[in-house]
Amino acid sequence: MYYQRTLTKTVEQASKSFKVVLITGPRQVGKTTLLEQIREPERVYVTLDDVQANSLAQTDPTLFFQTYQPPILIDEVQKAPQLFPYIKMLADKTDTRGQFWLTGSQQFNLMKNVSESLAGRVAILDLQGFSQAEKHKEANRPPFHTDLPLQTQRPIWNVHQIFDIIVKGSFPQLFEIKDVDTNLFFSSYIRTYLERDVREITRITDETAFITFLRILASRTGQELNYNSIAQDIGKSVNTIKAWTSILETSGLIYLLQPYTKNIGKRSIKTPKMYFLDTGLCCYLCGIPSGELLRNMPISGALFETYVVSEILKSYWHNGKRPFVYFYRDTSQKEIDLLIEENGKLYPIEIKQSANPQIQMSKSFSIIDDQRRGLGAIVCMTDKLIPLNREVYAIPVSYI
Repeated sequence: MYYQRTLTKTVEQASKSFKVVLITGPRQVGKTTLLEQIREPERVYVTLDDVQANSLAQTDPTLFFQTYQPPILIDEVQKAPQLFPYIKMLADKTDTRGQFWLTGSQQFNLMKNVSESLAGRVAILDLQGFSQAEKHKEANRPPFHTDLPLQTQRPIWNVHQIFDIIVKGSFPQLFEIKDVDTNLFFSSYIRTYLERDVREITRITDETAFITFLRILASRTGQELNYNSIAQDIGKSVNTIKAWTSILETSGLIYLLQPYTKNIGKRSIKTPKMYFLDTGLCCYLCGIPSGELLRNMPISGALFETYVVSEILKSYWHNGKRPFVYFYRDTSQKEIDLLIEENGKLYPIEIKQSANPQIQMSKSFSIIDDQRRGLGAIVCMTDKLIPLNREVYAIPVSYI
């Protein structure tokens, strides 16, 4: 079964404005499948996973583009950085838009080559696994905003469904193949990630330590990132932990949510919070096989928060937008889980693993000046969308 992707409309629009469109994201999130679904019959498809095509691209880019002429879809383009100057040259020779569709995993070298060769010519779009909207066949749903109409009607999940959804995650293969072995999928994913992506970025000689690092990081999702503590736990240097964290971030597996430090408080925390972008992978690394087990574990709140943050991010990325999102925490323990900065206002969001939201949960919203504060929200397990007062809504998690 094919699930319509929200990003489809943005790809089609970008192809009318840019000569090159690049979709980046982790492996197996559906980048190629999306483009294959909307590819015109005349657009050539070539994957650089193919040994012969890859060899030709690296040794003779001119012959490569004589063999595979635009309009073209090049899959895994990061495998042949030699192509980028030629894509630039060919793009500059034509006024036709959308001639080059590229896909690639987010890696240091890929984005370096893109920024050096294709600046001003390329639309860069980010894709993750299925969003809630895509799973519910609502691919046209706009980015999440706290100001939802009170008449909004969407499915409501009970507590068992919520945690089952968190444990399953969002990789398309888990939804498109019946009775897929999720444990085998994630173990194979980690192995492929180590052997293909990580080794293309850097040399990791101690795979056991890197796997331990992944598991420790997963157990700390939703927390402030403490490099020193992780380094002590693994027995590696702080610089190594920073380098490994950058690999995960660049690969699109984790997201570092930055603190908001402007015009609120001088005693704000400066350390980012770290979130896994797929809760299924995070649960696998934490050894959590089922929603029933997760529901009774201390980490359940952090994974619930991780799920909400990742879904809000996807709602923007899959609409081709880059959100300005932050969190706030200060030394007096005042905290706001998520801030969306838009149109000169800050929209505060609290994320609570609770089915009984109370207005007291939003007390930290008051640290934002009244003139700058937009409508606030408590995203939680409530079974309906309700205003707690004129300034704060309680929003079911399934409404994201």
